This record gives sequence, structure tokens and C-alpha cells, in this order.
Amino acid sequence: MNTVFLLVMLVATAGWITSTVTLRVQSLQRKADLMERRLALLLDHFGIEEPEPAGMDEVRALLRANRTISAIKEYRRITGAGLAEAKLAVEALELTKQP
Repeated sequence: MNTVFLLVMLVATAGWITSTVTLRVQSLQRKADLMERRLALLLDHFGIEEPEPAGMDEVRALLRANRTISAIKEYRRITGAGLAEAKLAVEALELTKQP
């Protein structure tokens, strides 16, 4: 009987902690998104462009060699971007590449 009570309390406590941490992480994510939007507005207002990451010449060379998948992998390696973000970025580069 005592063991069952302790187990129920442990599960309830774990659930409470999990929900509290989840809510806090969501709050921080909303704040980070807001800060990113504000920073983007400031950069646009002052006409400041982000510098291109080092290594983009290699990504462009891979695109010129029609090695799109390798270009996406290289982009991910140099920027730390996720797969979807890297794919979109490399596709945008591919559209603007020189003949």
C-alpha cells in the first residue's frame, strides 16, 4: 500500500515537473522569436546585411558540379542549419547561380 502511494506521488511529481519545464521552454521560445523579429527589423532599417558564412564558395562549387545533395551537406556543416533550412538555402543559391 505504501509503495503504491509513493509510486503515484512519483509519477504525479514527474508529470508536474515535465509540464512546468515545457511551459517555460515555450515561453522562452516565444521570447526568442520576438527578439529575432525585432533584430531583423533593425537590420533592415539600417540596411545591414548578415555576412555570408565562410565556406560558401565550396557550396557554390558543388552546385556548379551538379552535386546538390553534397552542397546541402556542406551548407549544414558550415552553418549548423537543419536539413529543411539547408535545403531551402541551397535551392535559393541554385536559382541565383551563374551560368
